[in-house]
Amino acid sequence: QVHLVESGGGLVQPGASLRLSCAASGTLFSIVAWKWYRQASGKEREVVAVITRAGITTYADSVKGRFTISRDNTKNIVYLQMNNLEPEDTAVYYCNADQSPYEGFWGKGTLVNVSS
Repeated sequence: QVHLVESGGGLVQPGASLRLSCAASGTLFSIVAWKWYRQASGKEREVVAVITRAGITTYADSVKGRFTISRDNTKNIVYLQMNNLEPEDTAVYYCNADQSPYEGFWGKGTLVNVSS
């Protein structure tokens, strides 16, 4: 079992930065990748960034060059640094621990609201 807790969301103006954190606990050896998803109101959940066990990162086109995913293995925390935020980034952001081929784990999410 894996327990995930997201933090770091908030209300910011366009152009600002935020860093989201995902604190993980439990049995982590089976996790093959860590992912950040987001879900805006009325839209489907979408993957934003992925970091694999090997440290390979991928990003959605909409956030490339602005967001950076990273992890601290000593603290079991996965980060999402978000720069130059846009109103379109407003969403609930979720951390996901992928343990394919088995079902992964989800946090409860943290709200990011980008508004002037």
